[in-house]
Amino acid sequence: MKITTLLSLAFIYSVFPASSALDSVLDITGKNLHSGTNYYIMPAARGGGIILGPTGVNKTCPLGIAQLQTNKYGLPLTFTPVNPKKRIIRLSTDVNIKFSGHTNCNKSNIWKLKYDEVMRQYFVKVGGVEGNPGRETLDNWFKIEKAENGYKLVFCPTVCNFCKVLCRDVGIFVDDNGKRRLALSYVPFSVIFIAK
Repeated sequence: MKITTLLSLAFIYSVFPASSALDSVLDITGKNLHSGTNYYIMPAARGGGIILGPTGVNKTCPLGIAQLQTNKYGLPLTFTPVNPKKRIIRLSTDVNIKFSGHTNCNKSNIWKLKYDEVMRQYFVKVGGVEGNPGRETLDNWFKIEKAENGYKLVFCPTVCNFCKVLCRDVGIFVDDNGKRRLALSYVPFSVIFIAK
């Protein structure tokens, strides 16, 4: 009877891990990503970091988000989880992503998803709202997921229980001017995080 009970418990623990907490996201040194701390998002393979950039020819505002083509860090960012009391950023959890500093466009530095009618493409831009999870802020929430080599950014918000949402990876869209812009894609942009 004791052996049967022990085997049953071993099976239960193997199927249902003792800790249901999601794994934390790690920076390149293996430390947890923390809310409010500055990080650089860099490609896992090669290329430069993430910056604010114009959205088209002769347009300075609104600002989109682009990848540098050189091996420079780009601009530092912070992550804020859906529950602001949580300090550690966890996988598959809704977060706001925000550039540190100010823009010249009088908009917030918080990432949001915006559909471009001309390009027929969803792009990541700034001008979002920090916090306030719900239907009105649906476009401002992203997730970090594991990728083959590093992590990937995903748009699939769960801050609204009754909303129908589009779920897709954030990848790189190369426009006609050769600019590498962050956009929804079927090919994820694999990234790593470096503390500033």
